[in-house]
Amino acid sequence: MITRTGRTAAFGTALTLTRAGITALRAKAPGGPARWERENYAGRTVELYAGPAAAVGAALGAARTHRAAGFAVLAAGACGAYDDVAGAGDPRRGFRAHLGALRDGEVTSGAVKLFGISAAGLVAGAMLKERALDKLLAGVVIAGTAHFVNLVDVRPGRAAGAVLALGAPGLLRDGTAGRLSAVAMGAAAAVLPDDLGERAMIGDTGAHALGAALGTAIAAGNGRAGLVAHAAALVAATVYGDKVSEAARSLG
Repeated sequence: MITRTGRTAAFGTALTLTRAGITALRAKAPGGPARWERENYAGRTVELYAGPAAAVGAALGAARTHRAAGFAVLAAGACGAYDDVAGAGDPRRGFRAHLGALRDGEVTSGAVKLFGISAAGLVAGAMLKERALDKLLAGVVIAGTAHFVNLVDVRPGRAAGAVLALGAPGLLRDGTAGRLSAVAMGAAAAVLPDDLGERAMIGDTGAHALGAALGTAIAAGNGRAGLVAHAAALVAATVYGDKVSEAARSLG
């Protein structure tokens, strides 16, 4: 059993690693600071350090609890980073657009991200659960949560805030689920102030990584019935992704 102290340590580790990553990247940005700047929805220049820092901080924190969780978070962050770089000028959004392009013979960065995160989720689910159906459901939950958090990353603080809100009930659980919830929340708490203050954005890199961390916590903490319920809700959110993003955009 993992005690409350263990959950506190997991939260603190993820928060500290993420903040340390932001500080290190800001001090010596690979390729120079200009390469790490973007315009946000309001036309303000923001930094991109928070996304990779959150991905690495959450992955390292999650790996200390379960290697499958660490793998899922790192893979989700890497797929998000690829889309952040390769798909920066692509106006297409949502899985329908990218699957449509794939049917026409074009492999978009969004399609690579979609299949990469799905595969990573299935691998992690297989490592977290024992029965075949539970493995599949856990994979859907992990990949689906990663995608959901990215769907709500449409305004400052939405994604990190969602992880904090949805991860909080997991802190009531003992064992792996409680600790993974703490990891997801610690990394989210580390980036939230800069994100809300419009000094940084987490991008697909951070949103997918934080979502995967939260997804592993949900998968670890639920049995068959809970996995089915979460998987169904996440599939519905994916199908109606435009509406989910619009609802997140309208908050506040």
